[in-house]
Amino acid sequence: MKFASWLRSWEFMLAIVLAVELIVLGIINPAFLNIENLLFSTSDFVHVIIAAIGLTLIIMTGGMDISGVSVMGMASIVCGLSYVAGAPIELAVAIALVVGFAAGSFNGTVVANTDVNPLVITLAMMFLYAGIATGLPTLLDMMGFASMGPGGFEAYQYEGISGLPKHFTWIGTGGIGWIPNPLIITIVLAAAASWLMLGTRFGRYLKLIGVSADVARYTGVPVKRTLIAVYAINGFGAAVAGLVLTAYFTSARSDLGADALLNIITAVVLGGSSIYGGQGSVLGTFLAGLALGYLRQGLLALGITSDVVPVIVGSVLIGTVALKIGMSVLNTKRANRAAYAAERMAVSGNGG
Repeated sequence: MKFASWLRSWEFMLAIVLAVELIVLGIINPAFLNIENLLFSTSDFVHVIIAAIGLTLIIMTGGMDISGVSVMGMASIVCGLSYVAGAPIELAVAIALVVGFAAGSFNGTVVANTDVNPLVITLAMMFLYAGIATGLPTLLDMMGFASMGPGGFEAYQYEGISGLPKHFTWIGTGGIGWIPNPLIITIVLAAAASWLMLGTRFGRYLKLIGVSADVARYTGVPVKRTLIAVYAINGFGAAVAGLVLTAYFTSARSDLGADALLNIITAVVLGGSSIYGGQGSVLGTFLAGLALGYLRQGLLALGITSDVVPVIVGSVLIGTVALKIGMSVLNTKRANRAAYAAERMAVSGNGG
């Protein structure tokens, strides 16, 4: 029964789409289907999937957080600045993760304690965190903190911070066998988030809040605390994505991940999450992220310019939303017809 249900699921359809996409791209360019290349090419886009996993949990509550792309850059530059200031890379990574967690917690606190739309709140936070990431080197110099190297921290403001330890950059550039480290990290996070959503009371709280926050509150769900926690998890995930990008590019920059917002939202919606809340799938997000990532790489390999790719991704997002709305309308009509038929049968039976 479960297997039959899986065959009718949105995730199964995404798996079919992903397989067809790879076959078509492989027919056009046979080198594209090299297994080792396919696996290691995921390092170019798994940061999108990592950030989308956290956003999936938030959208389950009917919320939204678009500040993750700025948290990526902020975590990256915080890690780099901490390292050049003399902190061991392990401590620098820990500081960056704490910053991401704190940024998400702050978002959740504001969302949970106001009636302002989360999209508006996190839009403001996106600009705030981007500004902090860009201006942090200058701010540190103004506060009198000493920096290694000429020009103070401000010298790193736009050039980025390179020279990071090899055992850190190996996280982004190395792998175990044919499987790259960034993909391993992504799979672990996806599995953890899926368990959190499907196998814990916290996951049930997320769904209840998405269906109706008021009803959830009346049934004893700690709505505010749950919202703060899920936004904190998203901030932590965005920081992980920023650090993975930092290790992959072997450089810490404040603008890492800045162009990933459209892909992140598309991966979540294409993955089966409802923007109205109460419905979401981490597995769907993972598969959708792979499909989008390989689509982008395939388009670039075919000679389509990077300026056109966002147009295609945006069209996929619009098409997905239209398809889901259409399927919802059809399901509603089908349910209404079934109810009407059942009612007629009941009336006929009573009349007999």
